[in-house]
Amino acid sequence: MKSAVQAQPALAASGVRDPRLDFYRGLAMFIILIAHTPGNFLTLWIPARFGFSDATEIFVFCSGMASAIAFGKVFAERSWWLGTARVSFRVWQVYWAHIGLFFTIAMLMAALNATGLFEKNYIASLNLQHFFKNPEQQLIGLMTLTYVPNYFDILPMYLVILAMMPFMAAMAQVNVWLMVSASLAIWLGAQLEYLSLPAEPWSDREWFFNPFGWQLVFFTGFALMRGWIPAPPRDKRLMWLCVAIVLLSVPLAYFRALNAFPELKPLRAEISFFIEKSDFGLFRYIHFLALAYLGWFVAGEKGRNLVAQGTGLAARVWQQALTLILKVGQQSLAVFVVSMVIARLIGVGFDTFGRDIWIVWTGNLIGFAILIAVAYIAGWFKSHPWRKQRGK
Repeated sequence: MKSAVQAQPALAASGVRDPRLDFYRGLAMFIILIAHTPGNFLTLWIPARFGFSDATEIFVFCSGMASAIAFGKVFAERSWWLGTARVSFRVWQVYWAHIGLFFTIAMLMAALNATGLFEKNYIASLNLQHFFKNPEQQLIGLMTLTYVPNYFDILPMYLVILAMMPFMAAMAQVNVWLMVSASLAIWLGAQLEYLSLPAEPWSDREWFFNPFGWQLVFFTGFALMRGWIPAPPRDKRLMWLCVAIVLLSVPLAYFRALNAFPELKPLRAEISFFIEKSDFGLFRYIHFLALAYLGWFVAGEKGRNLVAQGTGLAARVWQQALTLILKVGQQSLAVFVVSMVIARLIGVGFDTFGRDIWIVWTGNLIGFAILIAVAYIAGWFKSHPWRKQRGK
């Protein structure tokens, strides 16, 4: 029987997905569910607690790599116009996914409040009272992306970055370094607060995820997958350097370390500009690149180290788990949208039944199961089974 990884076409250059891409993207989906579930003590153990970067970087970086596979070949082999059309269609999909996600969650929060069964104001818990108090103005802001509540800010960031892709592809056709320079210049503009987007019509708050900063990690993944940036060498010295970067960041990121050694807090305050999340600070980028290199190094060439070794129970369990993770990674948009909804509902369950360790674990496992089911359902629909002839 072929393994989950061996069954995947291996070469990104041929226009197919890299199993390592799906594996790490799948892991990010599970982490994002944990991170967005209110009162979930498992958030104390996600990567964000131990370093400057988190699952958002994984999601955006892997999205850049996936976009290189899905759209890069169209730009290279068909035409810039067809590539732009392909990207525009994806932007259209992400836009309506964002709008649908907002209204679904807003309706659920309103329905929970309307039951009168809860003391908690679920509309206010997501800071949506402004929308319900003045829906005429906020509806315009919602549809024009000038009203972007914090919980709903990842997909708008993603679609703006996607919209930048045709311009980056055009510059890369002239010279790859022109594209690299443009990406760095845009990122620098975000750091210096020259480039940002408004998030609320009634205040000067900006988008929490500034796409002009976050595009740097997206196009890093895009350029690596397209071969514009050479893959780093598999060098143990470089590996140990990345290990050092990751370990040195822990005391400045882990809250227990900061509490145990309060003298570290002034240092963290000094570097706050470089680890700032909204504009994607420099140290976040360095930390993520170190983690990405370690993940790439550990996975092995074409992901061969991900494959379970042997035929024992542990190997079989890991192989099944790997298959599920890969499937979730392959359907990340559908999984992400559903995860944002069920994270709020799991939080309601915690509010109702408490946050005992077994209740929290049960809620998380139910959430994981739903994500896996959504991935398989989305994959089934994408296979267009109605087009297949009976008996084939």
